[in-house]
Parts: sequence; structure tokens; C-alpha cells
Amino acid sequence: MASEVESTAQNLSKLDIGGDSASSAPNLQKNLSLLSPDQIELAKMLLEMGQSHLFEHWPEPGVDDDEKKTFLNQVALLDASYPGGLISYIKTARELLADSKAGKNPFDGFTPSVPSGESLTFGDDNFIRFEKAGVREARNAAFVLVAGGLGERLGYNGIKVALPRESTTGTCFLKHYIEYILALQDASCKLVEGGGQRQIPLVIMTSDDTHSRTLELLESNAYFGMLPSQVKLLKQEKVACLDDNDARLAMDSHNNYRIQTKPHGHGDVHSLLYSSGLLNIWRDTGLRWVLFFQDTNGLLFKAIPASLGVSATKQYHVNSLAVPRKAKEAIGGIAKLNHADGRTMVINVEYNQLDPLLRATGFPDGDVNCKTGYSPFPGNINQLILELGPYIEELTKTRGAIKEFVNPKYKDSTKSSFKSSTRLECMMQDYPKTLPPTARVGFTVMDIWLAYAPVKNNPEDASKVPKGNPYHSATSGEMAIYRANSLILRKAGFKVDDPVLQVYNGQEVEVWPRVTWNPKWALTFADVRSKVGGSCSISQKSTLVINGRNIFVENLSLDGALVIHSVEDAEVKVGGSVQNKGWDLENVDYKDTSEPEEVRIRGFRINRVEQLEKTCNEPGTSCLKP
Repeated sequence: MASEVESTAQNLSKLDIGGDSASSAPNLQKNLSLLSPDQIELAKMLLEMGQSHLFEHWPEPGVDDDEKKTFLNQVALLDASYPGGLISYIKTARELLADSKAGKNPFDGFTPSVPSGESLTFGDDNFIRFEKAGVREARNAAFVLVAGGLGERLGYNGIKVALPRESTTGTCFLKHYIEYILALQDASCKLVEGGGQRQIPLVIMTSDDTHSRTLELLESNAYFGMLPSQVKLLKQEKVACLDDNDARLAMDSHNNYRIQTKPHGHGDVHSLLYSSGLLNIWRDTGLRWVLFFQDTNGLLFKAIPASLGVSATKQYHVNSLAVPRKAKEAIGGIAKLNHADGRTMVINVEYNQLDPLLRATGFPDGDVNCKTGYSPFPGNINQLILELGPYIEELTKTRGAIKEFVNPKYKDSTKSSFKSSTRLECMMQDYPKTLPPTARVGFTVMDIWLAYAPVKNNPEDASKVPKGNPYHSATSGEMAIYRANSLILRKAGFKVDDPVLQVYNGQEVEVWPRVTWNPKWALTFADVRSKVGGSCSISQKSTLVINGRNIFVENLSLDGALVIHSVEDAEVKVGGSVQNKGWDLENVDYKDTSEPEEVRIRGFRINRVEQLEKTCNEPGTSCLKP
């Protein structure tokens, strides 16, 4: 008994509580004998940071002892997973909450201007030149997929990367991304004489919600052809929620021994990469670029080769992929901000901040379209290409911490209390905020039809989008893929019928011929041009699926469904007239629970009525001419 009292006394001395602090946590003091020295240090830190309320409900020793220890284990995790620990988190939160209450403008003192960048026109000589440069450079790149979210907002209960990118082949987003990276890897290594084979690394940032399911998806599909050693999963931890303007940590409403947590945002990818040690490994193996992309943009990789070529040619430290943006459109604009004190940065400015910022700095009309019909500030699509060397230098200073923001929902105009708890957040694209003025930060603008078709809205929300604005749904995302492929074929000389308008899940969309191809068939526009020739045509009702490297389409007239598969060493020449009943799109109501979720959220299913399907399993040359 004496030793226990002595131990408690030692723990109390370690805690070093005196004066008002001693009376603030009497229930904690009674339980000190249960805690390890490390846990006592964490408890002391919480008290010093004004978090004594976390211990108010603690009962006498002997009651809920395991739960008390579990609580401090959670505190330890929150402390370890945030740069600078909970002390830094709480201090930053108080500063940002004070600024928010005061209505402080985060861009006060800055004047926006249009930064320098490259605007590309698909298919012209400049575009083709950048695409070739990008493919050559791809062997020196690593890819980072930010995939911490579930598909609940879409009306899909799985992980978003497991969702089919399109219904024609059923290929999921993750498989598509990996197949594109592998095709880039192969094409890039072939372009570099004597370069040998080099594996392009893929990092996937997961969360508690997605980690195990992402790993299961990879393992059950043999990593979709990648070597398991090429793929690294980095799990993002959540951050503590905040109850008030004093940054008091919020307790979970269902568990008095647990702090409420929420995601911190995709900006965590930078600190995860820094702490993983992967960046230095990549540099030591000769890599030069890191490409960041998000989970459900089915068109992105059509823009990757040319934009990487821009980075290599222009020697950009940071290259943001962008699309033309209508003034006041609900998408962030990329702007150069110049401060009165000499600071400059090129970053994304959210659309609701850009217009008032312009009006406040000498542009009375705010965010308006220029003679091109678009805003001079291109639209940010959250895809970044960073040069590895300068990236490592910057993260060595910041440890990957990204400038944060807080967005509390106040109960009333006094801004004294919140409707619900809030937390600090950070965004991947805010990385350039801390860069020096000497950093070469630019952008690459692509046509929207080629580069941007995110899938993020559920059918009900998408159907309420004002006419003329993008739906950003599974329906529009799939139709955008068919449109892009059809337009690329048109540019290559194919006669492609115009689309028809159809309504699925309350969304009016253009329905083009359902054209898909595997990335190894064509990575670039030059690849497409080299594999189609003569007089080719495809009707609006048709479906064309190309799955093989050496498939050449010449003098083909397609009115129906044609599916071609070939093994690596086979060369297939496809031509002639193909006519059949084809594949129909049948309406499905998103409320029809008899249908799978991935079908319901699109609003249609494919009815494979009739097709011509050819599989070439033998090496050598063969012809398909009905």
C-alpha cells in the first residue's frame, strides 16, 4: 500500500499541477496511479492547453479503468499523427477560430493577377509535342492517388475507386488508373534508348474508412497487373473536433472516453509522404516528378502525358492541371497573388473568394469572362505535378504541414457558439502557399471534355443542378468518357455520328457512341492516329471496345456492337462493315433497390442484345473483315 501511495505521489509530482490547475482536474488526480508516465505527460499537456473538461466525468479508480487508458491511447495517436502534436493543433485552431469570428479575410493585402501557364489545344502540333515529351518523362515519375473517401455521397456504399468507371467494360477506377500507369511505364521505357525497364511507383492515400477495402480490392485482383512492391498504401489519420472558439476538444456523443474526430482533408498527403521516407528513396533512384490525382475523374489520364510534358519542358516546380472556367462558376480559380509586402504565390482561390477579392482590389466587375468567353483565371481540378527535388527541399522545412483553414457553422450572428463541432482542414492544392517567390509555379489548361469529369454527386442532388451546369455524377461521368473517345476518333479522321440527348435519373446528357479502349492501345493522340486509317464510321447507337495493343482499324463501318480482344504478340486488322442489333441503354430508376447500387446511380443498364466479338489468342497477324 505504501509503495502505491509513493508511486501516486511521484506521478503527481510529474504532473506538476498547482494552483487553479489543481482544482481543475480533481478526478484526474484520483486516477493517476492507473496511468503510465507517458499517459501522465499527455494528461498534463491537455490541462496546460485548457482541456480539463475531458476529465470531468472520470469516476473513482476501479470504475471504467480500461476506458480511461483507451482514451489516453487515442490522445497519443492524435498527438503523434499531427505535425507538432496536439499543442500545435490547438494553438493553430485558436488562431484560426479567432480570425474566423473576426471575419478576417485570408487574402487581405493580396492583389490577384493571372499567372503564367500553358493553354493547350487538343490534337495540334504543340499538343502532340508535349504528349511525346510527357511519355518520355513518365519513367521518372511517381503517382499518388488520394483515395480516403467512401462513395456515400454518390449513393454507393463501397470505396469510390472500386466503382465502375464505365458500364461498357465494367472496369473500376483503380484498375483503369493502374492499367494507364503500366502502359505509360512500358511506352516510356521503350522511348528511352538503353534506359531499361523501370517500375513507376504508385502510392494510395487511404483512411480508416477505405484502407482495408482498398487493400482487399488490390489483393483479390492481383494488383491489376502491378507488382505488389510497386504499390504503397499510406493511411491518413483523423483529427480532433472542436466544440467552441476556445478550441475545446469535442467528446464523442456516444462515448465519454473518446474524442470526436473527422477527416483533416487531402492535404495530409504531403505530411504522409514526408514521414514515409518514400520521397528520398524515389530521388535516390533517379525519379524527378510526383503526380497527384484524385479518385473518380475518369478522364484525367488523357491529360497526363501532355501536362507532364509541359512540366518537363517549362521546368515547373509546381504544375496545376486546369480547365477553362466560366466566371463565377463553382470551381476554384488559379491565381497569382501579390502582397503589398512583396510576397507572391500562385494558388487555387475558391470561387466564392475570388470575385470579392477582385472587387476589393481595383476590379469593379469582379470575376468576369474575357474575350475567350471564359474567366482569365483557369479552373483548378486538383491534379498536381511537382518536381521532386524542390518538393523535398520544401517538405524538409515544413514536414509536410499545409496551411489550414477552419469553417465553423455558427448558431447565430454573434459567432459565439457552433451548430455542431468543427475541425481544422487542409487541401492538397494549398501546398504552394509556403513556397518562395523564386519557385516556378504554373498551370496547364486542357479542354474540359478531355480532362475533367469527376464523379461525386448522387442522382437526387445531380438532378437539382441548374440547367447548363455540370452534374458531376456517375451518369455524366460515364457519358463524358464516351464523348471524349468519340471526339478523339473524330479528330483522327473517323466519321462519328452526333450524339442524342437522353434523360437518366433526371439528368439530360449527350449520348455518344459507346467507345472505349484499353490504355495499352493508345496513350496519346499520336497513338490513335497511327492505329486508325482509311474511311471509318460509327453510328450513334454503336459500341466499340478495343482491348489489345496492336489492333489496327481501317475502313471500318460500324452500326452495332464490336468487341475486339488480342494478346500482346497478336496483330489484328479490323475493317469492313459490321452491322448488328448492338447494345441498348435501358432506363433504371435510382430508387429501384432491386438493382445494384453502381447501376442505380447511373440511371441505366446495358442490355447486350447482339454483338460481334473477336478474341485473338495467337501471336501473328490476323484480319477481321465481316
